[in-house]
Amino acid sequence: MTQYQVACFGEVLWDILPDKALPGGAPMNVAYHLQQLAVPVAMISSVGEDESGRSLLEIMQRYQLTTDFVQKDPAHETGKVYARASPDNPLEMQYEIVQPVAWDYIAFTPALKELAQQTGNTYLVFGSLAARNTESRETLQSLLEGNRTFVLDINLRPPHFEQELLVGLLHQCHILKLNESELAMISSWHQWPDSMEAQVKALSTQYAINTVIVTLGANGAALFTGGKFYQHPGYKVKVADTIGSGDAFLAGFIYSTIKQYTPADTLSFACAIGALVASYPGGCPAYQRSEITALLSAH
Repeated sequence: MTQYQVACFGEVLWDILPDKALPGGAPMNVAYHLQQLAVPVAMISSVGEDESGRSLLEIMQRYQLTTDFVQKDPAHETGKVYARASPDNPLEMQYEIVQPVAWDYIAFTPALKELAQQTGNTYLVFGSLAARNTESRETLQSLLEGNRTFVLDINLRPPHFEQELLVGLLHQCHILKLNESELAMISSWHQWPDSMEAQVKALSTQYAINTVIVTLGANGAALFTGGKFYQHPGYKVKVADTIGSGDAFLAGFIYSTIKQYTPADTLSFACAIGALVASYPGGCPAYQRSEITALLSAH
């Protein structure tokens, strides 16, 4: 089997916007941006045996993503999410996630077992959303018995999560990414202090997570790793939409970690690619590595 430095587990789907449909799903977006950064990446998911699924597979192949671990489900349709601009903030999106769909039924196959056991500087990226259904949740648990560094990207979309399930995933990850509202929700469970830095340190201690990343939207991101706290104010760009910018950020963070950047430089690079993607429509825009470099150089 090919050695894949990163495996991304979870949803592949169509983001149905008011005026168009775009391929998406946080794990696929992360995989796309890792591929753009020349990191060997495997996408683990499932699509329906329908036109939407065939189109997604074609797009993944166009992105040069392997589809070897994307299963085809004859019983369930390909995933869809209806995305609309928030009435309170037109730059923020609201989501209606269809259920059940094919990625709710990802099976643990011998090929996935072999993939999970790959050693070296390898990572498994997963989110809370893909654990909403029993079959995919059991497959994820089997993958979490493997040898990779586990990266949890929380995606709290009511009603698609339960506190007990989320707590279990927090205990199993090595790197955690979440946003301010998700941090506030978890902090409320434990009655932690109000300051972000205190909450992040408490979260790291409570769940034994060495690296915690908090995305702050237009205000950049914060990082707690190795017992130290870092913050970056972000890069100012003209925002087209925010779809996939957090996923690009995570891909940039993993890439920089693999390349052994310093924590400060890792955070800077991740913020730069996140901002660049926000300046384009859609979660998987075409761009050049030189554009990331230009953003970094301009600040």
